[in-house]
Amino acid sequence: MEITDAIYRAKQNDQIAFNFLLDTFWNDVYSFQLMRTQNENDAEDITIQTFSKAFDKIDTYDENYKFKTWLITISKNIHIDLVRKQKKSIQNTSKDNEDIYLDIVDDSPTPEDKIITEQNLAKLLRDIKKLKPHYQQVINLRYFQELSYKEISEELNEPINNVKVKLLRAKKLLAAIITKA
Repeated sequence: MEITDAIYRAKQNDQIAFNFLLDTFWNDVYSFQLMRTQNENDAEDITIQTFSKAFDKIDTYDENYKFKTWLITISKNIHIDLVRKQKKSIQNTSKDNEDIYLDIVDDSPTPEDKIITEQNLAKLLRDIKKLKPHYQQVINLRYFQELSYKEISEELNEPINNVKVKLLRAKKLLAAIITKA
């Protein structure tokens, strides 16, 4: 399959084309983010978000540009947004030129927050049970057992890219279930 053909088919919502594009460009985007973040987990998370966003917005792709360049641009913007969010949580304030201190926000949960979290977790678990068993399994392994993609791949005896795509699809389906409710 050629890239232009895969892009056309992906715009028609062809899952095989999505997998082809993911397999073709995964290493490029991941390597780019690994150089930027110097952290494998962050690079992997941003790469997954990149493909998720790209596949959601594939209709906006302009064929006058290289697909790889489009993906890298999306990836770069996601990373910039994450860095901005991190900077907002810790505000750097200066009393005068010599005395600099960090104003750290207290994020510890209140008793009310704990009750709300428990209720939300129970609802989330009910929503997860609405997914097909193989999607439930991959979400459980990644987010509740906190396994790496490699460990999940070994557990399920599937290639890592398949695990990533399955997890991406499971998250999209779960988001759809949550927003419907």
